[in-house]
Amino acid sequence: MARIPSSLVAAAGLIGGYGVARATKRRELGGAALLAAGAVAATQWKRTAGPVTAGALSGLYVAAFAGSHPLAKKLGAWPSVLTVAGGVAVASWAAVDRRA
Repeated sequence: MARIPSSLVAAAGLIGGYGVARATKRRELGGAALLAAGAVAATQWKRTAGPVTAGALSGLYVAAFAGSHPLAKKLGAWPSVLTVAGGVAVASWAAVDRRA
């Protein structure tokens, strides 16, 4: 089975989490999607690049989620989510996926 790049998993978690919350109007369901994808990405980060990198990228993932809220006031909701998801994806690719 082909391995899905952690950068894609992390970006999908941020985008999908927001999408689920918006579509269902249930923030906790969006949070569950965000958490599930984040856990999968963190497992890949740790396995490929070690615990320090995994911790840093996990912190970035959480910061991106939190940062998307104030950024949405300037850019709008979807542009904000796409911006932070892209940032996490680039960081994940640079730190982990390009090694694999």
